[in-house]
Amino acid sequence: MEKMPKWADVVLVPLVSLLLAAIISAIVILAIGENPWAALKLMVSGALGSSYGWGYTLYYATNFMFTGLAVAVAFHARMFNIGGEGQAILGGLGVAIVCLYIPWPHWSLAVLGATAGAALFGAAWAIIPAFLQAKRGSHIVITTIMFNFIAAALLNYLLVNQLKAPGMEPATSKFPEPTHLPSFQDLFSFGEITLFRGTPANVAFFVAVLACIAVWVLIWKTRLGYEIRAFGHSESAAKYAGISPTKIIIVSMVISGGLAGMMAVNNVMGEAERLVLNAVEGAGFIGIAVALMGRSHPAGVFIAAILFGFLYQGGAELALWTKIPREMIVVIQALVIMFTGALDHMVRAPLEKAFIAFSKSHAKAEG
Repeated sequence: MEKMPKWADVVLVPLVSLLLAAIISAIVILAIGENPWAALKLMVSGALGSSYGWGYTLYYATNFMFTGLAVAVAFHARMFNIGGEGQAILGGLGVAIVCLYIPWPHWSLAVLGATAGAALFGAAWAIIPAFLQAKRGSHIVITTIMFNFIAAALLNYLLVNQLKAPGMEPATSKFPEPTHLPSFQDLFSFGEITLFRGTPANVAFFVAVLACIAVWVLIWKTRLGYEIRAFGHSESAAKYAGISPTKIIIVSMVISGGLAGMMAVNNVMGEAERLVLNAVEGAGFIGIAVALMGRSHPAGVFIAAILFGFLYQGGAELALWTKIPREMIVVIQALVIMFTGALDHMVRAPLEKAFIAFSKSHAKAEG
């Protein structure tokens, strides 16, 4: 007998975890003297109540989709890639080089080149920790964390000494006009109706959706995806079946790093239209929570990314219109991560017992 149906594992467990996180968050908001219900309504109206709010929500969600997919692919191979931050930083460098030094005639071609450049640089940054684990036994968590700091220092050096545009700010020159991606305001405004006015959401959102589809096809419809999942379930069984652990570790991390690097298409090419310091803004770490909540499935990652985009934009509205600090959203994110990750068994065990009891009572009634 199954302890719990698949739909409950995919939908009900994350939903209950989210509800528990929301209840604890409400208690914290109440403790600092604010009304939790009023705060929730302000978050919803600020993030989802207008095209302006949706524009920012989907912009943040696009970043989280890429980094969430990156973590999810590594999860399937039983690896914890915490290096999404550094891989996204190097992806930005790839985008900047492609956009600044290749004369693109149109954005539709530039976005293909920038996506390839971002993926290549992100994958190159991930392959070193992957090689160290596959060949030297170094722990992927430790090496990817270290490489985040190395990537930040490397970008700092390059922007200050090599790629810096004239002026005081450590940033590259503005990318040429043909590389500028259409924003949602350009795409969805008709006549006198202007939607998403002034928001950074752009066509990179559709690149992220295509990435979700591509990862689903890879993991569940290809031989390589089967090998990745088999290795993740049991390394010894995978080796017995002729699957090379070295190959799976390196290939999985290369794909993971490439996906994290592709985030730069959204924030560097689509929003800033130049490479600046701190462009990633923690999205690499949020990708861990997105992958955990989405159960490492692309559809779940998509939904979880929208949720965290909502939290980011809603949190900005709270900080603007109430006395609730922006750091409160970090607390809510931490609670979501805690309940969907560290305390997953606390939520799962009672639900499994409830489903088993229901199944037994149903079988007894039929008998």
